[in-house]
Amino acid sequence: MTTPRLVAFDLDDTLAPSKSPLDPRMLETFASLLEVVPVAVISGGNFHQFEQQLVTPLRDREGLTLDDLHLLPTCGTRYYRWQDDDWALQYAEDLTDEQKIRALAAIEEQAKQAGYWEERTWGDILEDRGSQITFSALGQAAPVDVKKQWDPTGEKKDHLRRLVQEQLPDLEVRSGGSTSIDITRKGIDKAYGMRRLAEITGIALDDMLFVGDRLDPEGNDYPVKALGVPCHAVEGWEDTDAFLTELVPTLR
Repeated sequence: MTTPRLVAFDLDDTLAPSKSPLDPRMLETFASLLEVVPVAVISGGNFHQFEQQLVTPLRDREGLTLDDLHLLPTCGTRYYRWQDDDWALQYAEDLTDEQKIRALAAIEEQAKQAGYWEERTWGDILEDRGSQITFSALGQAAPVDVKKQWDPTGEKKDHLRRLVQEQLPDLEVRSGGSTSIDITRKGIDKAYGMRRLAEITGIALDDMLFVGDRLDPEGNDYPVKALGVPCHAVEGWEDTDAFLTELVPTLR
């Protein structure tokens, strides 16, 4: 692999535990990477989640500038850049009201029929994120250890994804985080986000590196791999931290 000119990441289970802030060790490693090369984060969470898990901790780190940080929440259907001391939305590929209604109905119907509609939950099961509909089997605020126990092999999510995709052939349905399914406009996925990133930055896809935990064909990171972007697979933030600890010195 050639030396990357930009490094992109998934967020949950790649940079941080699901819906949790970056570990202090990972935060320092991530900041050291941002000091030497542009960095992008493209994940299924909404911008508020990005702020809680990544942006606020980074802003509290003295002396670090965020000009070279690219944020692509909701699987790349939205894109933010740091401008004039705040985050500015560059584009949003929103679903229509009709698409949202069908997506919400389909995911609830299929989850209930498959026996995946849980009674005990923590927060919203269904979310309208504008450019993405997200199903979280245990709710958005479920404890990390409970999420891991719900579907350790990913079989439930993959099964549900296929059921919903059959009902919504005109939309994109992807397995997201540890308990989630994401629905976006057709063709608007992480590959789309990476292509737009290449257009905006002028950095070729071949000169980028993507790090993620769901690069398998059912995962929402897979479109990036299928696009031909050089990829590195991890199984958690600890793997990512170890990988970056070796990578960063080669980029200085």
